[in-house]
Amino acid sequence: MLIREMIEEIEQKNLSPYATLDQNSKGRAKEEAQCDIRPLFQRDRDRILHSKAFRRLKNKTQVFLYPMGDHYRTRMSHTLEVSQNARTIGKALRMNEGLIEAIALGHDLGHTPFGHAGEDVLNACCEGGFVHSEQSVRIVEKLEKDGEGLNLTWEVIDGIRNHQTQGHPNTPEGQIVRLCDKIAYVYADVDDAIRGRIMVEEDLPVEIRKTLGFTAKERLNHMIHDVIMTSLNSPEIRMSEETGQAMVELRKYLFEHVYRNPEAKGEEVKAKRMIRMLYEYYNDHPKALPENFYAKLLNGEDPKDRIICDYIAGMSDGYCTTKFKEYFVPQAWEVDGF
Repeated sequence: MLIREMIEEIEQKNLSPYATLDQNSKGRAKEEAQCDIRPLFQRDRDRILHSKAFRRLKNKTQVFLYPMGDHYRTRMSHTLEVSQNARTIGKALRMNEGLIEAIALGHDLGHTPFGHAGEDVLNACCEGGFVHSEQSVRIVEKLEKDGEGLNLTWEVIDGIRNHQTQGHPNTPEGQIVRLCDKIAYVYADVDDAIRGRIMVEEDLPVEIRKTLGFTAKERLNHMIHDVIMTSLNSPEIRMSEETGQAMVELRKYLFEHVYRNPEAKGEEVKAKRMIRMLYEYYNDHPKALPENFYAKLLNGEDPKDRIICDYIAGMSDGYCTTKFKEYFVPQAWEVDGF
């Protein structure tokens, strides 16, 4: 018996009756031989982990643009926190950890440089709109590996596509990641805002703190325990009504006092202008696109605006700034002699 088959047999015996078993997957868009060691979802996790798009997350904004300090979250650290929280919940509920981890690691691959500021600009520029969850799917289906995509399973793609608040994942593992995305950022964004002296712990409304906890550690612990205890022996992953409402109120507070705070977001106007100018430049000078993107344009593979958005969305914060300087900031030069 192959190691993969042994693992699948263990899953069938030990996982929840509501868990998504690897052997019951709807499969991949392109059929391929299975690995002798890894079940399908573990293999998907590895493909995402080794992708270029995943590596770029380390230099993409989470909330704070260009923070002066090593301890502020980036898009990658957020992704890893989502993954860890989701695996904790998944293990307690006896769900498929391989599927959870694959969805969690891939859910934000499509995020733009400079976070939601970049997403807003590209959404306005692209005729068909731009949503980072759909861009994440586009990356794993079409853009990675020089246009081959990663050929992930249906369940992983479904979880990535539906991880946002309005999404409805079709697996309990996808539902776990969707909730843990919110848990991770309401926990971490308070922590980062306090570190950045945007607020202090006591600024949080006392009713929220009474429900969720009076420290970051207490809040994370409470929310994870609440999801586990509320979702035991159920096909639906959810929070209790009281905790869920408190988290909604905390998100509202963060939007008002952190995400729109001029001290934290003062550089966003510049970032938006920079991304818009880059988009306009490539629209007017398509030959400036990398060769593989320009080839797609010549082949009529996708509309021009979509191809430009694909390229810009894939940039890290630093690379975006470098390209802007290249096109719009005069460079020093010298000539021999006098």
